Amino acid sequence: MAQSMSIHIGLNKVDPTKYGGWDGKLIACENDARDMEQLAKQAGFKDQTTLLTAEATVSNVNAELRKAARLLTSGDILLFTYSGHGGQVPDINGPEDEPDRLDETMCFFDREYIDDELYKELEAFAEGVRILAFLDSCHSGTGLRVRQLLTPEAMEEQFQTTDPTQIETTSRLMPLDKQDELYQRDKDFFDAIQRDLDARDSRELGASALLISACQDNQLAADGLRNGLFTGTLLQVWNGGKFPGGYRAFHREILRQMPANQSPNFFVTGRPSNRFLRQRPFTI
Repeated sequence: MAQSMSIHIGLNKVDPTKYGGWDGKLIACENDARDMEQLAKQAGFKDQTTLLTAEATVSNVNAELRKAARLLTSGDILLFTYSGHGGQVPDINGPEDEPDRLDETMCFFDREYIDDELYKELEAFAEGVRILAFLDSCHSGTGLRVRQLLTPEAMEEQFQTTDPTQIETTSRLMPLDKQDELYQRDKDFFDAIQRDLDARDSRELGASALLISACQDNQLAADGLRNGLFTGTLLQVWNGGKFPGGYRAFHREILRQMPANQSPNFFVTGRPSNRFLRQRPFTI
């Protein structure tokens, strides 16, 4: 039988001493991580790691990814889930498939983690490993434009508020002024990471990686009282394991139940396996 590992990350806040006084307080991200861990257990994943808030540092996440890369071989599966704030930094490597010339980030406890860094970790996985990722965060480089386009009805449906100034507290958007402030403060650091990684779309993963994320790069992901809107919808569609279709059908049904202003993305990279994509979600 294939080996199975899962890593679940949920941050209800970040370290304000590392984020210029911003603590990024959220409500439901730790619940998301715990609920996805429980889903993984019920699906038969044998090795789970859950990193909550202060445990979710760059070094801890990388250590878990590297452990999985050492242990998993062709046919094995890694489930990776993240719930927390999303941000962006300027993409200095280009040309990548980033029309807005911005790289997405996950806000770990001690700093932003650039998507190029995650991709670099995934390069270490053996050919034939299946990597399944669910990211419940904002990719919000054009967040101001999206926020201005939201109607009161859409705001009420997605964020439970009709006040545009409150969206940053009810979504998983790292405030745009804070994104800019921290990038300007740490510009040399982030630029050096990208130069050292020399990220290019031409790099090819041996693994087959499938990402289903909470929204498009120019949209916001809503937090919630129990779960984030995306994670809560995912769990509802999964229905304790009763969902019968493959990954594309799973994504379509989640998308169908989401508001138009938050459209989960389906993205495949590496060496996509049609057999993997046709499997019932979370199949080991």
